[in-house]
Amino acid sequence: MSSHPGATIVSIDHIQLAMPAGEEEAAERFYAGVLGFTPRPKPDYLQGRGGCWFRSNDVDLHLGVDAKFTPATKAHPAFLTENLAALEASLKAAGVEIVLDTQLPGFERFYCSDPFGNRLEFLERTDPSRRRASDD
Repeated sequence: MSSHPGATIVSIDHIQLAMPAGEEEAAERFYAGVLGFTPRPKPDYLQGRGGCWFRSNDVDLHLGVDAKFTPATKAHPAFLTENLAALEASLKAAGVEIVLDTQLPGFERFYCSDPFGNRLEFLERTDPSRRRASDD
């Protein structure tokens, strides 16, 4: 394993996903209304760029407007959740398609897409000894 003296990555500050221009209301309906994120004000100096910011617990999510928007259909954030079944029910009630995949040891999971086609993964720990889905 290589190291870089004086530099250590310790956490993720936020996740940014792209969105089309003018779709902030759709983003808020989905991320706040369906997923339960709390809308956060963007700093004044970034307001003119469009997009919106959200938070849930220690997870900050930024949606930024991309003039050449193309949804991320493979690259995705994976959100660790509590009560995955309730989240799945909320998504289905909102008309969101749930995509099942191979389950990972110690986790239940599924995917869906946000209103713009960005892929999102949701996981719930079923084995408390597992810290991350990638721990093998």
